[in-house]
Amino acid sequence: MNKYLKILIFTSAVIFSYNHLAPVIAHQVKITSDVGATLHIEPNDTPRSGEASLAWFALTRKGGKVISLSECNCQLLVYAQPYVKGEPALLEPNLKPIKAERFRGIPGAEITFPKPGSYQLQLQGKAKQNNSFKPFNLKFNVTVATGTSSPSSDTTQVLENSNTQVEENQGWTFPVWAIAIPLFSISGIIFVALRRKQTDQGDIDSR
Repeated sequence: MNKYLKILIFTSAVIFSYNHLAPVIAHQVKITSDVGATLHIEPNDTPRSGEASLAWFALTRKGGKVISLSECNCQLLVYAQPYVKGEPALLEPNLKPIKAERFRGIPGAEITFPKPGSYQLQLQGKAKQNNSFKPFNLKFNVTVATGTSSPSSDTTQVLENSNTQVEENQGWTFPVWAIAIPLFSISGIIFVALRRKQTDQGDIDSR
């Protein structure tokens, strides 16, 4: 009994630790010779296709001093994966200074990934003055999940087929009634004419 209790306690501790450390682990960190950056994408480092996500980079130089966007000629490029050499960037989001957590004025951008899959974010930059840090090119691999803002192609096809079927059914409804009404009218006229003819014939026979 004690053996199973220990296993249960250990498993619970592992799950508890994972849940609390996951947000920290999710942040990607890349470094060069004297510049480092931590990437975070809202929300929870889990971007979704078709939905705007805020990405920000906590840039620091060696020693831990924060590099603000005002100090850096920075550019952000987004490439689809797998990357083919010579292929242009899929997106070039405009960077803007933002405040995130304890950082102020760091580079950030809103990114809308067109579809789920793998992407690479490249943050390139150099110092605006005094060569306070060396030029850098930091690469971050990102996985984008399926978004909920737009229906999938399969769903769209089903909706289109349903609409087509409804239109076809509606198109057949009018001709059926248009044909049925005259038929009933003609049948009524023929029935009345036959009844009248039978009545007239009966009068002649009685005479």
